[in-house]
Amino acid sequence: MKKIYVDLHLCPDLRNPVQTSNMVGKASRLGFRLIAVPLQPNTPEREIEQLRTACKDNRLDLATRLDLRPRTPEELVNNLRRFRRKFEIIAVMCDSKKVARQAAKDRRVDLLNFPSIDFHYRHFDLAEAELASSALASVEIDMKPLLTLEGSARTRLLSSLRRETATAQGFHVPVVLSSGISNELLMRKPQELAALSYLFDLDKTVALDAVSKNPMAIVKRNREKLDPRYVVPGIRVVRRGKDC
Repeated sequence: MKKIYVDLHLCPDLRNPVQTSNMVGKASRLGFRLIAVPLQPNTPEREIEQLRTACKDNRLDLATRLDLRPRTPEELVNNLRRFRRKFEIIAVMCDSKKVARQAAKDRRVDLLNFPSIDFHYRHFDLAEAELASSALASVEIDMKPLLTLEGSARTRLLSSLRRETATAQGFHVPVVLSSGISNELLMRKPQELAALSYLFDLDKTVALDAVSKNPMAIVKRNREKLDPRYVVPGIRVVRRGKDC
């Protein structure tokens, strides 16, 4: 079956419609068929409509995404309660161990993202992996730092990524490779993103699944849940009426 390639973290500046249109068009030409772009709860509707139009013009499916960066577990829980049903993808930027633990065990979280390039602040360990394996979260790896870092900083990041991906696979936690790109010049084909992951020991099958099967599964699952006809997994309302 032909793979559908997905980038769940394309980051154009929505205030710049020209840049947004260029990046969306390039994503399509590179072979992606679905992208997720981070929005804010207060993003103007005009900017969202421009994004939707750009995606439609380039035959790209668009998923809405919210990046949460809570300072405490309590703040995370409150934000999930407010926004879970308003966005198709919820990602948590895990800047502290307490937040990472809460995000890993909460079934409303789709993606665990560890943005720091300093290994002291990357908190995906055995405890997070075990919690995530019982929930629904995937580990998201933004590939942008591998394209921009040099020397010892890149080497240390690769060491962290090897450890984190091995831990994730050991607990059967899905890995998602995203671009995290906000500059059109840094955009790469999905196969090239997968190839970069060889640097931290993902094999070909796992790497390609991380830019296709795994992110697509998240979008499909959440779109089903956000459908007004959804009741519980496997049960949907087909028809309403007095004779039902």
